[in-house]
Amino acid sequence: MQLGIVTLFPEMFAAVTEHGISGRAVRSGLMNLALFNPRDYTTDKHRTVDDKPFGGGPGMLMKTEPLMASIAAARQAVAEKQTAGESAKVIYLSPQGKTLKQDSIIDLAQRKGMVLLCGRYQGIDNRVLENEIDEEWSLGDFVISGGELAAMTLIDAMTRFQPGALGDEGSALEDSFSNGLLHSPEYTRPQSLEGIKGIVGQDVPSVLLSGDHEAIRKWRLKQSLGVTWLKRPDLLLAMSLEIEQEELLEQFKQDYARDKA
Repeated sequence: MQLGIVTLFPEMFAAVTEHGISGRAVRSGLMNLALFNPRDYTTDKHRTVDDKPFGGGPGMLMKTEPLMASIAAARQAVAEKQTAGESAKVIYLSPQGKTLKQDSIIDLAQRKGMVLLCGRYQGIDNRVLENEIDEEWSLGDFVISGGELAAMTLIDAMTRFQPGALGDEGSALEDSFSNGLLHSPEYTRPQSLEGIKGIVGQDVPSVLLSGDHEAIRKWRLKQSLGVTWLKRPDLLLAMSLEIEQEELLEQFKQDYARDKA
């Protein structure tokens, strides 16, 4: 995947280019990032990248000319790496955008390339928004100081769906939200934490040690449904459960009520 990143703080992206799964994907060529700083496209001696909004009001806006020039350079750089005829869409990370979900991450991850615009200050001139931006995406209904963290979050999430990025190709398919549910509880060694005060559930559930794959599958599905019911019931309201799922969820609810009694 070819990514053109328009940002006033390119050094921030070392977090995804040098570390973890995304860093490994960059080093192996699965993800290619090119950074474009609007400051490099200014024409005044002070390299000004912000300006006052017409009509007054608090804050500043990203200066229009260097922003448009850097977007054009990013578009061209991504297009040169893509198949002839393909054009890179420009995505603006904005609190006014559509909220990113797992299914939208999966769709975005299938693209060959894109330009990510990281806003700063109070945002961008509306003419830039109308003429240069193809899509707006948001992390949620809150405001952060700039689009860099949102862009890095998107990059990291998309990286997980690049073939070869994960050690186990099935990992991304079992993440929370991959099937609309939260992930079931997981356990590792030691098998027992007996003797440690204050630890709830000191032993690993015996079904996970049984070697019975069908029993383990049902246990994990039951727990996944139950965790979603407890923590994110809104997700269940948006789903149409299958008969097995309904039965397992009802069993979880009965077990939960009995344990709390």
